[in-house]
Formats: sequence, C-alpha cells, structure tokens
Amino acid sequence: MTEKNYIRFQAEIVNGTCPTCDEHTMLVGLTKEYYRCITCGADLEQYVNGKISYIPTLPTANILKDYFHGKES
Repeated sequence: MTEKNYIRFQAEIVNGTCPTCDEHTMLVGLTKEYYRCITCGADLEQYVNGKISYIPTLPTANILKDYFHGKES
C-alpha cells in the first residue's frame, strides 16, 4: 500500500468551564491552543499561567477557519 496525501486529525477533549455560557462542559480542540465549547459553540483560546484558563477569541479572528483553509502557517 502506497502512502497517499492523508490529513490526520486528533481531537483533544477536555473538561472546563466555558466563560461564555458559564457551564462546566466538555471543550473540543483540534489544535493545542484553540477549543470549542460543545454547549454554546464559542471558540476559546487556552492560556496556561499557573492554571489553565479559557478565554473567548475575538469574533473577527477566525483562527480555526483560517487553519482549515491553509492560511495558518
């Protein structure tokens, strides 16, 4: 079997409190920095500064969309 051009995704699922909906929920991440709340769908950025915090990303910063369309370097 020859190797083809495959894209391999490895999602990380963590538990956390979403600052947008204030729910303790699961957060799904396809990158190590950005997660999405499964309750409200908010995109969150992970900060680690002594503790792990999730901060809402700016609505104009479509980081995940840019990542999937090849604009992320």
